[in-house]
Amino acid sequence: MSEDWWKPERLGRRRSNLAVRSTARNALRAWFESEGFIEVETPALQRSPGMEPHLAAFATRMLPPGGFGATGETGTPRYLHTSPEFAMKKLLAGGMERIWQLCPVFRNAEGSSLHSPEFAMLEWYRTGCDYTVLMEDCAKLLSSMAAAASVDELIRGDARCDPKATPQRLSVADAFGQYCDVDLAAIIAEDPEDPPTEALFDAASALGIRTDRRDLFEDVFFRIMDEKIEPHLGMDAPCLLYDYPISMAALARRKPESDLWAERVELYVCGTELANGFSELTDADEQRARFDWDMALKNKLYGVSYPVDEAFLQAVSEMPDAAGMALGFDRLVMLLTGAERIGDVLWAPVE
Repeated sequence: MSEDWWKPERLGRRRSNLAVRSTARNALRAWFESEGFIEVETPALQRSPGMEPHLAAFATRMLPPGGFGATGETGTPRYLHTSPEFAMKKLLAGGMERIWQLCPVFRNAEGSSLHSPEFAMLEWYRTGCDYTVLMEDCAKLLSSMAAAASVDELIRGDARCDPKATPQRLSVADAFGQYCDVDLAAIIAEDPEDPPTEALFDAASALGIRTDRRDLFEDVFFRIMDEKIEPHLGMDAPCLLYDYPISMAALARRKPESDLWAERVELYVCGTELANGFSELTDADEQRARFDWDMALKNKLYGVSYPVDEAFLQAVSEMPDAAGMALGFDRLVMLLTGAERIGDVLWAPVE
């Protein structure tokens, strides 16, 4: 989006998209209220921004009262959150049962047709359930948003998807088998926590996918996903891709019946990842171990690591069973309007 994005002719070209954005926002509130959720608000400024290895946060320092103008490096390190997840899970530990939030989140070093350094994230959490309920939520939410916006299909480029269609449910292992003829379970069974990369290198090479011998398992995994699997997902009907390798569990719990997979699900529409959710992990010791692993990898790759939010780990140990989903609201509006770039559905860009 150009610097003169605010001029009448440029703003005018986005007005119809922005009208849909407002309609969708109002419809979200109505849908969550009908489901018995409470809307919450949590601070963007946090002691830890999120622990994903490949996400870059915006860092700042919180000055004490009267500290403005002091010389030298003063104040307490703080970060703009990459997701409201940590704060919302603390609310679950505090006794909240169904909560949702639509808020700005911040991710540095990002920018593309689908990415902005600041964007709108929708997150919701339910206690007493698992990720299968989130899958049902996604189907209902897409249908409800499309009805509110008076659209019959979701659009991304030449791709089309019926928002009222029953979503396809496809495991990650089945997706690798169906689209790549790769037995992912056999590969990760050798070491579920740290899968060997060599066999995946061979699979990628056979598929004509470029790799580098310095790549990690997840690098090759996502390259195969990006090039051979994602373009097929969410065509005609939404797709719920579920059960990720345990090494990519993030904040999801393990499947009780398997050491290989975690109860993680992603929603795809028109080949675009729209949402990511988990049956939430409530084992604080395992969560700490995952954070330590993630920060060691982040430091190795980028020379950066973020502090662990000890209060969050305490909350994890006190959380009830729950499931939570994060959905990119701007991407949803893009699909509702057929917009090609995220800037086409933003009121104003980051300048």
